[in-house]
Amino acid sequence: MEFFRIKHDIPFMSYGRYTTAISLVTFLLAVFFLATRGLNLGVDFTGGSVMEFHYAQPADLNQVRGQLAGIGLKDAQAQNFGSSRDVLIQVPLKQNTSGAKLSEQVLDTLRQHDASVEMRRVEFVGPQVGKELVENGAMALLLVSLGIAGYLWLRFEWKFGVAAIIANLHDVVIILGFFSFFQWEFSLSVLAAVLAVLGYSVNESVVVFDRIRENFRKMRKAEVAEIIDNAITRTMSRTIITHGCTQMMVTAMLLLGGETLHYFALALTIGILFSIYSSVLVASPILMLLGVTREDFIKPEKTAEQALP
Repeated sequence: MEFFRIKHDIPFMSYGRYTTAISLVTFLLAVFFLATRGLNLGVDFTGGSVMEFHYAQPADLNQVRGQLAGIGLKDAQAQNFGSSRDVLIQVPLKQNTSGAKLSEQVLDTLRQHDASVEMRRVEFVGPQVGKELVENGAMALLLVSLGIAGYLWLRFEWKFGVAAIIANLHDVVIILGFFSFFQWEFSLSVLAAVLAVLGYSVNESVVVFDRIRENFRKMRKAEVAEIIDNAITRTMSRTIITHGCTQMMVTAMLLLGGETLHYFALALTIGILFSIYSSVLVASPILMLLGVTREDFIKPEKTAEQALP
């Protein structure tokens, strides 16, 4: 389905050097922030306590944070959970304090200022569990990346697999770089969003690559740059429709989903925007740098002399 049709091919590859340079600088900045500032890992990874409280009236989060700081929990995070009357408090792991004792201390402190406070649930995450989640999360990213590279290698050609994995890792590192620079909380839901972006990005790359392979067979006399430009231009309508519809849903989660879905939707938004960029202006220029040719898909015809035994 196409809402519009572009008559003339857009010369994307003529800007390949500039877009690749921009991507390289952005990638290096993301790596720099990750190396120097690191990720602000949530309780899911570091270990600690998660407590949910319910108020009879809308809670004042600044007041709640001040109450927690008064008992030595300055690093605790308080945010609304679902509604303005529900508050989710996350306390990093504290030594010499059991989870049960800590939750009772927090409840007593909050009730001193508002007797209507009710504790809805308490969850404890040990340091060993957090360490395992970090290791398993990193392993998941590695296995997904290797699976993507292997799939594209088998379906297309090794140059396409290399180009796609570089573009997809570019998207992942950019997302992590944003979270590192702004010190947004990196939780399990954000990790799920990163893995979703990997699959989303490879889907876009496959669509473009499939059209490039088809063009190599149809456009016999065209140059490689012209073939790639035509493939990207012909898939632009599909790209706009697909990404536009997806982003509308993600934007709804970002604006209306509350604190619980905020960083999940934010990671998806960054990933969707950069997946469009990487599949068009990162993966395709890398294909040209790797020297993709028509012979990678179509074997040259043998002459009569070569055909003789």
